[in-house]
Amino acid sequence: MSFPDVRLRRLRRTPAMRRLVEETKLAPSELILPMFVKEGLTEPRPIASMPGVLQHTRDSLRKATVEAAEAGIGGIMLFGVPATESKDETGSAGIDPDGILNAALRDVVAEVGDATVVMSDLCLDEFTSHGHCGVLAPDGSVDNDATLAIYAEMAVAQAAAGAAVVGPSGMMDGQVGVVRKALDAAGYQDVTILAYAAKYASALYGPFRDAVESSLVGDRRTYQQDPPNLREALREVALDVDEGADIVMVKPALPYLDVIAAVHATFDVPVAAYQISGEYAMVEAAAANGWLDRDRTMLETLTSIRRAGAQMILTYWALDAAAALRARY
Repeated sequence: MSFPDVRLRRLRRTPAMRRLVEETKLAPSELILPMFVKEGLTEPRPIASMPGVLQHTRDSLRKATVEAAEAGIGGIMLFGVPATESKDETGSAGIDPDGILNAALRDVVAEVGDATVVMSDLCLDEFTSHGHCGVLAPDGSVDNDATLAIYAEMAVAQAAAGAAVVGPSGMMDGQVGVVRKALDAAGYQDVTILAYAAKYASALYGPFRDAVESSLVGDRRTYQQDPPNLREALREVALDVDEGADIVMVKPALPYLDVIAAVHATFDVPVAAYQISGEYAMVEAAAANGWLDRDRTMLETLTSIRRAGAQMILTYWALDAAAALRARY
């Protein structure tokens, strides 16, 4: 049968009808809010390149985490921003139990418990004086295996601070297996690993580097995934799953919807995607200029990521999107 008997517009006539036949639905519980906490701040500090996003104090972070839990957000992903004088060549502040990230994890867990899933970024880039995700070899390259030993210590420190999920994000070979063994040996068998399994060397990380006050000079192309490659990304994901990843993630999201779809179709573990700072900042800038409807674009982009196969989405719009979804449904 065809037109005029088949009229698909019948299913689009009203908002209620469109909601009824939606094939992809978003829920606040599928959204994860990345949050930044800065050592030594006395007041929350706006991030100029990410309108609406803050570097938190430890106190404001506690309050914001309660707000996220009450909004029904699925989780928070916490990033620590140490003072410049706390950075060194090996990122030791990331292992220090009293370092900003581990101290903030204890604060947040004490505040919200299991009301939302407390996650922590497991990487050295925020903590190193050179800004790379690992320690450097004498020739200036990132030393993969020496970095793994530090990741193992960092994972145990974060678990001891109360993280329910650790997110190894440095794209070092073997990082998931090393973290899993370290957690298990320390008695943290129940801590989940969310592997940044296909993290691409994207041009869209710029605002994030403002947020964490990155010291990076150069780039991370020798260890992050090369943007033209899909099959290689699937190999990366397969290795992480074999090493014990509980959840795998693709980052960024919108430029890599095909990768999200391929990972979702290939593997039987939950798939996450990170709608990163540049994706967020582009929409916010266009909306501020009156070029886009901010809220419609926000929900459209998140829906496209969900439709591609991401079961959970890290997004700086998590709170705003949750409010919009509650109003919609």
